[in-house]
Amino acid sequence: MVDQPALRQCLPTGATPEPLYAAMVEVVAAGQVSFSRSDVFGLDEFGGVPAGHPARCDHMLDRQLLSGIDLPAASWHRLDPEASDLDAECDRFAGLVAAGGLDLGVLGLGGNGHLGLNEPGSVREDVTRRVELAPATIESARRYSDDGLAPTWGLTLGLAEILAAAEVWLLVTGAAKADVLAAALQGPVGPDIPASYLQEHPRCMVFADNAAASKLATG
Repeated sequence: MVDQPALRQCLPTGATPEPLYAAMVEVVAAGQVSFSRSDVFGLDEFGGVPAGHPARCDHMLDRQLLSGIDLPAASWHRLDPEASDLDAECDRFAGLVAAGGLDLGVLGLGGNGHLGLNEPGSVREDVTRRVELAPATIESARRYSDDGLAPTWGLTLGLAEILAAAEVWLLVTGAAKADVLAAALQGPVGPDIPASYLQEHPRCMVFADNAAASKLATG
């Protein structure tokens, strides 16, 4: 990031990237890094969740990162699930991404192998779109809400745009993700585990703790 101040990056939300974001805030505060020339794209957004709600992805990213860095407001790009025409909204967002491409896509790994909200069944050609959430994703989303609100749909950057990023970082923590990480990195490539398409990416870096990496075959 220091070497590429105009970095165009896609960022996720959730518990996994929080330590990374905390470190990013620290280096910005120390004057070691600046986001003043960067662009940040939100990876996805839950639908049916009101603006400002703790479970909204844009609200989480603002709380975890954006409020603590020097990113210009105009350089923060997000999907709007309250748009009157969701197809047009997805086309708008995809056009912003395509206009300059992504230098870096930072991703978490869903318990069912999803990337963003590209649920099982998604294929590498899928672009930014409205999606129905899998039951496991709906249940997982409950932990972000004190009022029990659980979204059933969302908007997501597609696998096509994710895989077109110049570099991808996959962040994975915890023993609960060990099986799906092994399947994603060492199993068959295909829509059953959307994250498996990362095997085809020329510059994919995986950052996993020991618990998450415990089922990976070595040697």
